Parts: sequence; structure tokens; C-alpha cells
Amino acid sequence: MGLIYLDSCLLIYIVERHPIFGDRIMASMAKASDRQFAISALVKCECLVKPLRRDDRPLETLYRQTFARFVALDMPEPVYLRAAELRAGAGLKTPDALHLACAQYHRCDAFWTNDGRMQKIAGKFARNVLT
Repeated sequence: MGLIYLDSCLLIYIVERHPIFGDRIMASMAKASDRQFAISALVKCECLVKPLRRDDRPLETLYRQTFARFVALDMPEPVYLRAAELRAGAGLKTPDALHLACAQYHRCDAFWTNDGRMQKIAGKFARNVLT
């Protein structure tokens, strides 16, 4: 059973029920039902900003409940060192480099995102599931 890393934006579209993207992501996940989906603490961090900023406790609770449904990947020092390489070589911003490095470190089968730039950097490993 393979592992697919989900970028923060995809989780946001799912939890906040984006009228177009949420259903597309859920359909893609259903097609890959033989796989497990993973997130990192960075995904949790990015997803919680909006509900915390707005003091939206129900949305915060919904996110926290949703996090529990995914495999949680840690981010040890080698992830940060690989992210530095990605930043230096590909010009990624720190969060994007960390997401990609985390997925690579944990030998995920794929990195799902909505960022087309990631496909140029990571090839078929990165998949824009919204196109």
C-alpha cells in the first residue's frame, strides 16, 4: 500500500468544502483508495492559521478532527537539509520546499498539490490533482 502526501491547499479545499476543488480532490482520493494519505505538522500549521486568526472554533475543531484521518509524517533534520537544497536549486519558498522534502524523505509514492511549478521540479512525483 503506497503513501501519498497531500499539500496544505488540498486539505483546505476538502475541509472548507470548496465548491469545485473539494469534489475533485475527493474524487481523486477515491480513485486511489488503495493508498494511504499523509500530512505533516507543516500542513497542520498552514491549515490552522485561518480558523485561529478568525477565532473560528468550529472550523478549528473540524481541521483537528480531519488531521486525525491521515498518516502524520515527522520532519527530522534531513527534511530541512533537503529543503535547503530544493530552495537553492529550484528557487522554492521554504514551505513548498519542506513539503516536497518531507514527501521525498518518507518515500511517498506521490506528492499531490495544486501548484504546477512542483511538477516542473519534481517531475511525475508531484501531481496537480486539480488539472
